[in-house]
Order: sequence, then structure tokens, then C-alpha cells
Amino acid sequence: MAGELTAKVSLINGMEFSATADSGHIVKMDAADEFGGKNIGSRPMELVLIGLGGCTGMDVISMLRKMKQDISGFEINLKGKRAEDHPKVYKEIEIEFVVKGKNLSETSIAKAIKLSEEKYCSVGNMLNKTAKITTSYKIVEL
Repeated sequence: MAGELTAKVSLINGMEFSATADSGHIVKMDAADEFGGKNIGSRPMELVLIGLGGCTGMDVISMLRKMKQDISGFEINLKGKRAEDHPKVYKEIEIEFVVKGKNLSETSIAKAIKLSEEKYCSVGNMLNKTAKITTSYKIVEL
């Protein structure tokens, strides 16, 4: 099947898990102390938020490079608010893009973010089924 991905998640000890996917990289997950963990890995819902940042970040930086923007720094700040009751999905997510460089085009930045949001970012397009995702950006001229 086109687009098929595989992953394996294995219990290490207590609430500590090790995960690998097709890329072969290892991700460690664990629960907080109060949930039987030792706090030695990321929480699964943190990884979802991180995944969203990576997905949209790769889209936006790729488009800005194609638009010949002189980028010298790029960060994405994310804030997710989860439902009070189980399954405690994300209900609201704020994404702030911080783009640093010289002679940056606000029009190009806004266009790249919009294209990622509406067309390219698969993680965001999945999450927007349950969460209201808002984006903003800040330009830092160097």
C-alpha cells in the first residue's frame, strides 16, 4: 500500500517504552512519576505536538528556501490545550513561527504557512479534526 508506515513500540521497564519506525531512529517514552513512570522519556501527547511542529516546519522552511528567502534562524513555538475528559485530545493548538533573516518577505512567509496549514502538513490536517489550530508568525530582521 502506498504511503504505508510501520512502527514498533516495546516495553522496557515500568512505564518506559522504546519506539522505532521505518527510519530506524529510537524514541524513548515514559510516564510521569505519579503515573508509575520515572520521567526519562517524552509523553506520547508531547510527541504529537512535536510531530506537528516538525511537519509544518519542514513544509514552511522548504517553501521559504524555494522562495529564495535569506533565513538564518527558524523556530516554531507550540501550545496545546487538551480536553478535560478522556481521551483528552487536543482541543486547541497555537503555532507561532519565528523567522529570522535579512530582507524577509512577509507575503512569502504568510503564503508558506497557509500552504502548509491548508494543503501539505498531514499531521495538522489530522489534528484539525478535533483541535482548533491557529497560527501566527514573527519576523526578526537581522
